[in-house]
Formats: sequence, C-alpha cells, structure tokens
Amino acid sequence: AALPGPAPADWAQAPLDPAVRAVLVGFDEHFSYAKLCQALRYLLRDGTDCLLVGTNRDHRLPLEGGAAIPGTGCLVKAVETAAQRDAFIVGKPNRYMFDCVASEFNIDPARTIMVGDRLDTDILMGNSCGLTTLLTLTGVSTLDEVRGHQDSNCPTRQSLVPDYYVDSISDLLPALGE
Repeated sequence: AALPGPAPADWAQAPLDPAVRAVLVGFDEHFSYAKLCQALRYLLRDGTDCLLVGTNRDHRLPLEGGAAIPGTGCLVKAVETAAQRDAFIVGKPNRYMFDCVASEFNIDPARTIMVGDRLDTDILMGNSCGLTTLLTLTGVSTLDEVRGHQDSNCPTRQSLVPDYYVDSISDLLPALGE
C-alpha cells in the first residue's frame, strides 16, 4: 500500500474497498506507515463492524547466536494503539486455533502433546487446552524461567510450566522412530 500523496489529508482520502470487513495483522516484513494508515481507516470507517484480528502476540523472534528481530506482536500493538482497541488473537496462546483443529479432527487432548520453545505462547496454550506440554530449550524460553515459574505460588505463572523439556527438538527423534 502506497500513501496517495504527500500530506496526511491525502492519506485520509484514498479509496477504501467496501467489501473489506476485517483487518488481519500477521507477520509482514514490509509493514509500513501506509499500511498502518489504511488499517486504521478501515477500522474507523462508519457503518461497518470491521474486525481487528491478529495472528499472535510474539514480541520478538529469536535468531541464531542470541540475536532477535521484532515479532508480529509489535505490528499488532501498533494497529491496536492506532485503533484504540484490542485485536482478537487467533494464534497461540489463544485456544481458538486448537478449538478449530479439534472441531475438524477427532483430537483427544489427553493423547496430544504441544511442543514449543516459548512458555508464554506454546506452553501456555497447551496447558490451557489440557494437552501434555514439552518445551524445547533451543528457542526463546530457558530452564531458569521454568524453575522460577515452578517455584512461584502464582497460578498464572504456574500455567507457564511445561510437563517436560528437552535441550533440542532433535532429542525427540529416537522416540519418533518407535
């Protein structure tokens, strides 16, 4: 999306598609001020109940060697701030995604494991859905964080504790061969 002119008054005059009923914020390496302006205009448009949907709230994505880049949560927060309302999050840790999959397929939560590298998304969703949870220590969360949550008397923090952990996802390969 390009801004249609040099001034904010021009940006507010760009045509909007009347069929648009939702703004979806997901990972976008080309996120721009122009897209933010367009999203806000759809969300503020009179006569429509335009939904604001976000894919996830991950604030940071880890890279090799301890580096990181901003996650989709930063983009979601930008649109939420501009629109002055919260997005409906369809991804982790919201159970919406799991409920959709479970309604389509015959999934028994007692026989399902959630594997992930983030306590605040992967493990929280698994625990809230009644799944067995396994943390891989090759991503965002650390074993020290797990111990801190485990030693806490806070139910919210304890909901971030996985059932199991492995150093690397490759540690699961022998179990998958059985």
